[in-house]
Amino acid sequence: MQPVEIKKDIFWIGYVDYDHRDFHGYSRSPDGSTYNAYLIKDEKNVLMDTVASGCEGTLLCRMAKVLDPEKIDYVVCNHLELDHAGSLEVIMERCKPEKLFVSQAGLKSLAGYFACKDWPVQAVKSGDTISLGKRTIVFQETRMLHWPDSMVSYIPEEKLLVSNDIFGQNIASSARFVDDFGDDGEYKRRVKEYYYNIVLPYSPMVLKALPIVEQLDIDMIAPDHGLIHRGEKAVRDIIGMYRAMAEQKPQQRALIFYDTMWQSTETMAYAICSGLEENGVPTRIMSVKSNHHSTVMTELADCGAVLAGSPTHNNTILPLVAAQLTYMKGLRPLNRIGGAFGSFGWSGEAPKQLHEQLTDMHMDMPVEPVKCNWRPERDVLKACHDMGKTIAEALKKKCQEG
Repeated sequence: MQPVEIKKDIFWIGYVDYDHRDFHGYSRSPDGSTYNAYLIKDEKNVLMDTVASGCEGTLLCRMAKVLDPEKIDYVVCNHLELDHAGSLEVIMERCKPEKLFVSQAGLKSLAGYFACKDWPVQAVKSGDTISLGKRTIVFQETRMLHWPDSMVSYIPEEKLLVSNDIFGQNIASSARFVDDFGDDGEYKRRVKEYYYNIVLPYSPMVLKALPIVEQLDIDMIAPDHGLIHRGEKAVRDIIGMYRAMAEQKPQQRALIFYDTMWQSTETMAYAICSGLEENGVPTRIMSVKSNHHSTVMTELADCGAVLAGSPTHNNTILPLVAAQLTYMKGLRPLNRIGGAFGSFGWSGEAPKQLHEQLTDMHMDMPVEPVKCNWRPERDVLKACHDMGKTIAEALKKKCQEG
């Protein structure tokens, strides 16, 4: 349980949760996660963020290797969600700090979660500063990235940004830094997974926040989940990734997700895929029985087209496809081309309903839904192939237009 010194007298003292799989109750974290907390030793000693409930023993043990917990002067909570603040009650009782700093909006979250009437709370706003002695903390509110109370803390003397949930990933590892992780592809996938399942709806706020971050002199970004970005190149790279994900420019790749009862809709999915691929659009097919909704959403990060398929069941869409669409709609993907398809026996409402739901997400819908009564024969498979071709042509045109 050793702390990790990330800069002179600044230590990571967080918790690595290797067994965590259900992130925030709605997204998967296949490799676990971390709850990062940071200790700054100065004339005023600061604990920057805490950890989830039940993990405070590890945090306090790591802290004690560097500093007696009772010598903590300030606690800063950049975000009051319980994966970061769940242990706050224990920490306040153990450390007894002079001040607890939260954002203005954080006062509401604090009062909602904790019996904190006697806590020495001070609310801060963008531009407020506190002196630690050799160092200064400058606060910047980042509302809705991804809660109303979210903020970041900048230590200019160290060129360090403690970024809360922004720029994080769900990675459980003994590595603390991106450059020590050793698998660039997996790291980038986890960045996309985190962004597309948590931050995506707030992309307009991301695009407003990035210029503020870029004005700062930073050579390290320390998020509250996952790996720390160390060095100017790493900082530029993660900011660049966030800009690209927030802009959501169309990419020449397609995603088909579907459910099936007796493989008719599945057969249609593969026929549509052939039409897309034969016309220059690589495609991923994902069964919603086999893939969690957050995994499907992560795949969408690299896809400019999304097609949904379902048989008609009780005059509507199969439940897992309906759940995927509900989840996707809440995350508000933009600049996509859509398509809908499905089979039926007694009635055939599902393809039209899929088409309408994708239209409600503001997707371009260049072709009418394809539906099949009973089993797809040659005419239906040709219609599916043609759908793939039409969507491929529309997607390539959209990508060229930027």
